[in-house]
Amino acid sequence: MVDDREVPKVRKPEPIPNPKRIDEGPRNFSHPAERAFAAVLDFYRIHWEYEPTTFPLEWDSEGNITAAFSPDFYLIEEDLYVELTTMKQRLVTQKNRKLRQLHELYPDVKCKLMYRKDVENLAIKYGLFEEPTTASEVSD
Repeated sequence: MVDDREVPKVRKPEPIPNPKRIDEGPRNFSHPAERAFAAVLDFYRIHWEYEPTTFPLEWDSEGNITAAFSPDFYLIEEDLYVELTTMKQRLVTQKNRKLRQLHELYPDVKCKLMYRKDVENLAIKYGLFEEPTTASEVSD
C-alpha cells in the first residue's frame, strides 16, 4: 500500500549571526591578509564588520545545519560580503563550491571572492605585510 500523505519538506535555514563572532575586544583575524585588508578598509573609511553572518549551505532532513559559510568581511554601505583566500589556486576548489552554493541559495546576497593574487597586489600596492622573519612565514 502506498502512503498518500505528503512528506513535509524541510525549509532552507535563514542566515544567522555568526556564533563565533566576538563583538568586543581585539579581533582575532584568521590570517595576516585579513588584518591587512581591514587596514585598507579603515584607511578609506569603509565601514565593515568581520565575519558577521553565517549562511547555511547544507542541512539534514530535520533542518540541522551540516555545512555553512561565513564570509570574512561585510562592507556595510556597499551591502557586499568579501571572502579572502590566500590558498594556492589549485586548493581553492572548496571555497569556490561554497561561493556557488551561496549564490544559488541566497541570490540576493552579494559576495566577492578575492584570490591570493588580489591580496598580494593589495599588499604590494599599500606595503601592508611585514617581511617574513621565519622559514614558516615564508612558506605560508
